[in-house]
Amino acid sequence: MSSTRRYVSQLGHQEQVDEIFLASDKQLRPNRNGNYYLQVELSDRTGSIAARLWNASEKNFKSFENGDYVRVEGATQLYQGTMQMIANAISKVSPDQVDEDHFRALGTQEIDRLASRLGEILRGVQSPHLRNLAECYLMDEAFMDRFVRAPAGVRNHHAFQGGLLKHVVSLMELVLGIVKCHPELDRDLLLLGAFLHDAGKTEELSYDRDLAYTDQGQLLGHIVLGLSSLDAKIAEAERLSGEVMPEEIVLELRHLIVSHHGELEFGSPVLPMTPEAVVLHYLDNLDAKLHQVQQLLRDDPNSGSNWTPYHASLGRKLYKQPHKTRDEE
Repeated sequence: MSSTRRYVSQLGHQEQVDEIFLASDKQLRPNRNGNYYLQVELSDRTGSIAARLWNASEKNFKSFENGDYVRVEGATQLYQGTMQMIANAISKVSPDQVDEDHFRALGTQEIDRLASRLGEILRGVQSPHLRNLAECYLMDEAFMDRFVRAPAGVRNHHAFQGGLLKHVVSLMELVLGIVKCHPELDRDLLLLGAFLHDAGKTEELSYDRDLAYTDQGQLLGHIVLGLSSLDAKIAEAERLSGEVMPEEIVLELRHLIVSHHGELEFGSPVLPMTPEAVVLHYLDNLDAKLHQVQQLLRDDPNSGSNWTPYHASLGRKLYKQPHKTRDEE
């Protein structure tokens, strides 16, 4: 394979492809005539593309697993506004033949920078109780190893290794900005809420290669897992400091975690009911939605139009602002 790679984001309509991708979400499905085809999601560090191998067999299906690297030969096509690939051959590739930098959305230097900024912000917390709590998380090497590698989701936003860290640091920067305009907000409580609101995703999701849900993630969800971790860390902070954390701080921090989805139908057991909880929900949604919008604009294959197709997840089309593209050239 050539050293100059064609990434998913660079693929156009009716291009011949011979590249290595990361495979996920494979399915063997029947078509209308009862013949089977293999459907699989192919990804690299720039995005993902759905591929189909027609007239597939059980042997094709079992020749690789989700999370394996596969070499795919085929051609792209634009179908109903979405780029897809029709594969002629899919074969498993040994990881030692792969440059893993092609599959990491965030490089090691960027991960290190974000992790350093996370620690800097948390160690700037002024409340002794909340700073001690933050330090218990930062000292937990196993937790931090998972935290810096975890995605923030499997599909919708920041769905890549390091995505949780990037999302959380962005959210904490937003908190630092808004408390300057609204000093009546509890800065330290909001920063810990931003740090911990999705911490349960370190256990909810698996992300060594393929992004998926763990069994406990499916059965319990990241809010329950995050609360369980919080209770253990509060007990640890109290033991190390010799001081009991005020009940009101614990209650409000727990409320930030359980209410951050903002709506009952989106998975929060309660609505946000403190100013900090309302702010956390809207900032969390802002960062997630803005990342999703930017990704949809960047990955849209319809180069001949100023508009993307209608996106059901957002309930709208997106305008590509071609004047910005011209300004950047």
